[in-house]
Amino acid sequence: MGRFLQVAGLVIGLIALVLQFAITIPASMAAGRGLLGSIVFYFSFFTILTNIAAVMVHAALVSPAGYAWFPAFAGPRMRAGVAVAITLVFIIYATVLAGLWQPQGLFLLCDALLHYITPLIFVLWWLIAGADGTTRWRDISWWTIYPIAYLAYALIRAPFAREVPYPFLDVAKNGAASVAVSALAITALFIGLSALAVLVDHGIGRLRGKPATRIASSRL
Repeated sequence: MGRFLQVAGLVIGLIALVLQFAITIPASMAAGRGLLGSIVFYFSFFTILTNIAAVMVHAALVSPAGYAWFPAFAGPRMRAGVAVAITLVFIIYATVLAGLWQPQGLFLLCDALLHYITPLIFVLWWLIAGADGTTRWRDISWWTIYPIAYLAYALIRAPFAREVPYPFLDVAKNGAASVAVSALAITALFIGLSALAVLVDHGIGRLRGKPATRIASSRL
């Protein structure tokens, strides 16, 4: 099952990312952006970046060739961090963003794949085969760098691009205080999910016969 989910995650994730790129670039250019601006726009979404990370984890583990290309994504702590991030993608989209637009056609398909299907596949794979009890509590601080760096990028880019990837990051429309509250709430959710991931990872390690003392001190 773990192998099946790994291959499925890789194939579906690649299809979703390529298809989203293929339909986003023409639509973005039709909206007035240039080619380069459209490419930057595509890669400015947390969803896209996190799905790319998930694909790279699968690619790194599915074959020796994949590992040779993406060794940094093969480690258990990277796997857990990506599981946390892609869970955040699912939660924020399902609870905050899904009701803000009504995608049609291929946009609807990509919407379902990138926000629901790939997160489900990745988290199931991580629970079945990716978690091994080697995460540590201090890993949370490293994982949190990702959403904070993304937030900084989105806010710095906003006044130059005159757009934000997500409406709750729009300082011009919502005000700095509202954006700060949203950012703090999402960061807190990310940290909470990270703590849960460490607990689950340790529990899985114990179920597989790895003592708690070893879990606490194990390294890559």
